[in-house]
Amino acid sequence: MKKLFLILLLFLFAYPVVAQDSHSAFDAGEWFKFRIHYGWFTASYATLQVKDETLNGKPVHRIIGEGKSSGVLSLFFKVEDLYETYIDKNEVKPYRFIRKINEGGHTKDIEINFDYAQNEALVFNKKYNTKKKFSIKSGVQDMMSSFYYLRNNIKTNSLKKGDEQFVTMFFDNENYRFKLKFLGREVIKTKMGKIACLKFRPYVQADRIFKEEESMTVWVSDDDNRMPVRIKADILVGSIKADLDAFKGLKHPFKIVVD
Repeated sequence: MKKLFLILLLFLFAYPVVAQDSHSAFDAGEWFKFRIHYGWFTASYATLQVKDETLNGKPVHRIIGEGKSSGVLSLFFKVEDLYETYIDKNEVKPYRFIRKINEGGHTKDIEINFDYAQNEALVFNKKYNTKKKFSIKSGVQDMMSSFYYLRNNIKTNSLKKGDEQFVTMFFDNENYRFKLKFLGREVIKTKMGKIACLKFRPYVQADRIFKEEESMTVWVSDDDNRMPVRIKADILVGSIKADLDAFKGLKHPFKIVVD
């Protein structure tokens, strides 16, 4: 079960695609809350928020993602996950990434600092007090910054059904190349009302959890906010889903589809 939470949080906090646009989709003060459920069972909640801060003398956006188990699940499997990224306000590139998790006793405490002058990532494993350097590729994003890079750069008017995009993400100690396919537009029902969405398919590795590499689907609001609305993953024993449960501080107007 802990691997399922990690996978859902990974794609909740970071699903990649590349395009180009000229305005920002988010700003400090934005906050999202998601309900993660397995069937009718609410397994956990996750939040995302954006703050203004300064890092090493540079103005940055500090983005914080937290996931916690709830209800009956928390009695026998406790989840407390914290993800943070510090990104440049103008270029939306990461300077620092933090991953601190406790999933049923499985813990990690990792800080990654990106050195673009040397094209390196310094990975500090605080649990074992070790530091290692790894090469990074041009345009690399961490698992959280890639989502905000997407929101600032997706060009919705030119998207065509079947379009495929690729982005390099550095996670823990490796560069990953993710593939994302645009499936089209769809209006979905939510607790806030009907929302017009862009529908994507992140390609995942078929293993003992996922039925096949096309097992995950992501819905993003089809407006200037490009906020995550729903994520669904078909697994070997059913499906697990994350739904937008609440939000505030959007930079752009939010629209409900009226029949």
